Amino acid sequence: MSGNTGWDIWIAGAAAAFTVDLLVYPLDTLKTRWQSPDYARLFVDTSTNAVNKRALFRGLYQGVGSVIIATLPSSGAFFTTYEGIKSALTKHNPVLSGSTHLLPQPFIHSASSSIAELVSCAILTPAEVIKQNAQMVDSSKSTNGNATLQTLAKFKSNPLALWRGYTALAGRNLPFTALQFPMFERLKEAIKQHRDDKGTRTNTTFEGGFITAISAGSAGSVAAVITTPVDVIKTRIMLGAADSSPKDQTTTTSSNVMSSSSSLSKGTSSSGIVDAMGKSAQAGKEGLQNAVENASKSSQQRQGSWAIAKEIMRDQGTKGLFRGGALRAVWTMVGSGLYLGTYETGRVYLARRNGVVLDEEDIV
Repeated sequence: MSGNTGWDIWIAGAAAAFTVDLLVYPLDTLKTRWQSPDYARLFVDTSTNAVNKRALFRGLYQGVGSVIIATLPSSGAFFTTYEGIKSALTKHNPVLSGSTHLLPQPFIHSASSSIAELVSCAILTPAEVIKQNAQMVDSSKSTNGNATLQTLAKFKSNPLALWRGYTALAGRNLPFTALQFPMFERLKEAIKQHRDDKGTRTNTTFEGGFITAISAGSAGSVAAVITTPVDVIKTRIMLGAADSSPKDQTTTTSSNVMSSSSSLSKGTSSSGIVDAMGKSAQAGKEGLQNAVENASKSSQQRQGSWAIAKEIMRDQGTKGLFRGGALRAVWTMVGSGLYLGTYETGRVYLARRNGVVLDEEDIV
């Protein structure tokens, strides 16, 4: 990072995120739909038990706008934090004996990427919730074709629900980045060393970006498969965030009150039994039953990660936790390769444009 300013890192990260969002977003939409608990209901023809490809592949870019808006600052924040912490830890890493350092390099990469991910997720979570819910909107049955606006309307009465998936998003991304970045950095060094040994290293911007893309794509696909169960749970939580609106709960409660009032206004001739407040015993019983049912439904909508994992295991077994794993591996291989490859190319280009002479360690 010695050849780059903070703005260089930010711009390179934002450009990388924008490129990936546009090119591989459809694969992410398919992955979300595949992992959704409503997959069979929305995308499978019950009469033939075959996948409705027209419905499955419709609107593959639904929700992309919210992601582009959020990933530009979140990606810039990630790389600025990652590069800064990695540089600081490497610079102040005590030497124990000879060339042995206190902190091994893989630990520095894992710690730097994990801290950067926590910062990034705080910015990205609302957009991720909007995106995944928008990806599930059936635009063919809607009068308003904008899936993002339809999704935003669900959170109008409860905007804080947009951050409901922060823990789930961080819980997925932390182990993913902690696995990916040490593998990525190790693969990158191995490829560089191999090209140095053969005498084919050119130290060009293109070569640096290409080596980064291959390393990042390979490491990302492995990390993606390993962390698929966490990704499935994260998808379920974020898709359920739109169902936790207090507006719906208030409407239900109001209808129960109106129902009870209506029963009271009709008199007590039907049962003749009233409680101390003048309400019929039967109305009170029904109100209590409705309250219990509503509380149970609300609890199901807000169930935690462990409860969702047990539910998936019960209904689908271990296979359900790895649903969409192959597609996620492909999406991540392409996305990570483009993401980090574009970032590395942009970072080096911006440094050279500013007249900075980079050494070999700064190029890749």
